[in-house]
Amino acid sequence: MNITINQQAVQLPDPANVADAVAHWQAQPPFAVAVNAEFVPKSLYATRQLAEGDRLDIIAPVTGG
Repeated sequence: MNITINQQAVQLPDPANVADAVAHWQAQPPFAVAVNAEFVPKSLYATRQLAEGDRLDIIAPVTGG
């Protein structure tokens, strides 16, 4: 399946969930995930299935002032 993570095209096996995408991206905590601009709680990563063409944003917090 073809999805986009942080504006980069990625191919994952089908079926795939948010946890699969995070593992593929090798995201290091802390981070938050949105699928098609909708926040996904960490507790749902393993059960939130992805679909062809989904857009994921994996966002790390920025500190400073």
